Amino acid sequence: MKNPGLWVLSKAIGSLCEKKNLKIAVAESCTGGLLSSVITDVSGSSKYFVLGTVVYSKEQKKKLLKIPESVLRKYSPVSEEAVLLMAENVRKLARTDLGIGITGYAGPSGGTKKNSKGTVYIAVSGKGFTRSRKYLFRGERGLVKEKAVYSALLFLKELLEKK
Repeated sequence: MKNPGLWVLSKAIGSLCEKKNLKIAVAESCTGGLLSSVITDVSGSSKYFVLGTVVYSKEQKKKLLKIPESVLRKYSPVSEEAVLLMAENVRKLARTDLGIGITGYAGPSGGTKKNSKGTVYIAVSGKGFTRSRKYLFRGERGLVKEKAVYSALLFLKELLEKK
């Protein structure tokens, strides 16, 4: 792992999940499985990590995660509306306590007037809540993906520490 901070955060999240007996599922798009990989880099992650899915295409967001075509058309697959449903629906699909969704434009191409390249939406869903954040990362594709994963882990850790 290039960034040891990712492993430290992932280990802390694992400890919190074990302590609170929570299970996690992940639906990621622009990170291409990196978040799932980082979470499972921690020995014993099978105690709390249930499902990691890469829903890279609009079709799979509809088919696997049941995100309505109307939402994807009106707001885009890279939007707060889409990522909230990604987090909620992967949690329901896997029957876990927590769902994490990530979607964005890692670059070097892609983006829109509303969401330029480097824009990433991250959402965390749990029983009775779903929260999202929008980020704008600079750098090459690999760095944007790594920053997105780090931010997702940090966001999840913050929420777990409040619960």
